[in-house]
Amino acid sequence: MRVAFYAPLKPPCHPSPSGDRRMARALMALLRDAGHEVRSASCLRSYDRAGDAARQERLRRLGQRMAARLLRRSWPAGPPELWFTYHLYHKAPDWLGPAVAAGLGIPYVVAEASLSARQALGPWRPGHEAAQAALARADMVLAMTARDRRGLAGTVPDERLRLFPPFLDTAPFAAAAGERAGHRARLAAQHGLDPAAPWLLTVAMMREDIKRRSYEVLADALELVRDRPWRLLVAGDGPARAVLEERFAALGAGRVHFLGAVAEEALPPLYAAADLHVWPALREAYGMALLEAQAAGLAVVAGADGGVPEVVADGRTGLLAAPGDAAGFAARLRHLLERPDERRAMGRAAARLAEERHGRTAAARRLDEALRAAVALYGRRTGAPP
Repeated sequence: MRVAFYAPLKPPCHPSPSGDRRMARALMALLRDAGHEVRSASCLRSYDRAGDAARQERLRRLGQRMAARLLRRSWPAGPPELWFTYHLYHKAPDWLGPAVAAGLGIPYVVAEASLSARQALGPWRPGHEAAQAALARADMVLAMTARDRRGLAGTVPDERLRLFPPFLDTAPFAAAAGERAGHRARLAAQHGLDPAAPWLLTVAMMREDIKRRSYEVLADALELVRDRPWRLLVAGDGPARAVLEERFAALGAGRVHFLGAVAEEALPPLYAAADLHVWPALREAYGMALLEAQAAGLAVVAGADGGVPEVVADGRTGLLAAPGDAAGFAARLRHLLERPDERRAMGRAAARLAEERHGRTAAARRLDEALRAAVALYGRRTGAPP
């Protein structure tokens, strides 16, 4: 099928790296793996962080104009046969997909969406209403966590709602794990690290939002295990970096190494060289970095917030602490720092789970099945031929 792809929160063409951009690009690649022809429909970003009513209205009008242009557009290879939107919610509604899909007479599919009843009367009310309307008319909604699926059940009928676990191409991470010694030696030389000490790794942007709070919880937890000989590598950048560098400096000279933004292709060797991935993961949808770390054979210590318990098997591939509980996080971190054999066994289990449950081959099959089901449901709803 010819598929028009759109990501209102952060489109694949956005210049700033993030888990959302990685997943948008990965979904486009997965659609191609499943045999579909995929084109990005628009780079319009409908995200409103502050709950600004005027900005939301401007974005709505811009979306309407963009949708009208898409409907007038000449499609040299033929118009889309299906519209696919990734990640819509009240702060980033889809002003394009429902209108274009209706105008072209094609199925409308959504992956990773959420609804919060608290937003029905709040500053994001227009976005909430738009997200709810889009989901109510969608021919298939793919929920990436059981938590999101439960939240959508009142809006999306069960036949149009499927669980679609987050996925990744595990091959680069597995290959990097096979070259762990070389990657570790290069990083040790580059940053003056002791190869005999346990290396902790965090991969996350440094935004002035809940990400910063997660970093603060991590710093508080590390204070409680200062007696252990760990070193922390931090891959990420953003506006909160200066404040966070100052906070982590209190942990002692030479203990924390800020690597800045790391290119996507450089991440697998970085994961492979480390001993343990650590991230409190406050209000994390599920955490792409947690999946990537496990694919590279790393055990994880994380916070049991959002969809994290669905990608980290507590006690099997890592250990989870209560959200925001720095002392609990520190206790679990200490446990694995003091038990390297258990840590390595968890890492091996993590790599197996990442491949079996979240690998790209199985995900492509699930996605293709979901799209074909969406086409069939659309046909029954509209009377359109299959």
